[in-house]
Amino acid sequence: MFTHNFDPVFIDLGFIAIRWYSLAYIFGILIGWWYGKKIILRKLAFESERAELKEFDDLITYLIISLIIGGRLGYVIFYNLEYYLNNYFEIFKIWEGGMSFHGALIGIIIGTYLFSINRKLKTLFFLDIIACVSPIGIFFGRIANFINGELVGKVSNVPWAVIFPSIDMLARHPSQLYEAFLEGILLFLIMKYLIFKKNYVIGTCAYMFLISYGILRIFSEFFREPDAQIGYLFNLMSMGSILSLIMILIGLTNLYFLKGKNET
Repeated sequence: MFTHNFDPVFIDLGFIAIRWYSLAYIFGILIGWWYGKKIILRKLAFESERAELKEFDDLITYLIISLIIGGRLGYVIFYNLEYYLNNYFEIFKIWEGGMSFHGALIGIIIGTYLFSINRKLKTLFFLDIIACVSPIGIFFGRIANFINGELVGKVSNVPWAVIFPSIDMLARHPSQLYEAFLEGILLFLIMKYLIFKKNYVIGTCAYMFLISYGILRIFSEFFREPDAQIGYLFNLMSMGSILSLIMILIGLTNLYFLKGKNET
């Protein structure tokens, strides 16, 4: 049994406090950027239509903006709409927390599409790269969730259960760490295996990411407390599970048509 006593602030300089969550975003973006360029360099050897590394560098700015806007609006709409409809200015207080993975995903897809259309590039090619690097950011994000003592798991008596004093004195599943492993490490390995397969079909990683993440997230939700302001929808599923189920259906549908298109 472990009692959580981590400080969400990495270092307090007085005039500014650097939080672990901020560092998770920074390291996730920087390492993801490096890994994405590494994938592109390797793929250039056999891609008939080559995407320049500079284009990926330029895309990063779109992704950061899209991630922040999409993640925040996703949280507002999916998780706490009633509150924010009555407190409009609270929407802009991102530093107080409240980001949605599914909202960030939608934002990134839209941002990548707009970027690709503007540059006359293949949207799916870049979405494949993003699918491969995203688990890195997810991993760091879930570790930061654990350090912050947020998104806690359900009450449990497993030997590795954790007590989060800021929540209560009950031992709980460290669900954030489960998600760090499943949505971070395991998903990273799945995407790495797919992207470097011979005769790779563009779009496979993008759609498999939707399917794989959706399945892993639904599994993780069994160990995680639902959001207090929502609970279980239909007394059955959390909001995260429902959104992930939609991800799976969209991924399966698009993967089906992608395979059909390449078989004809």
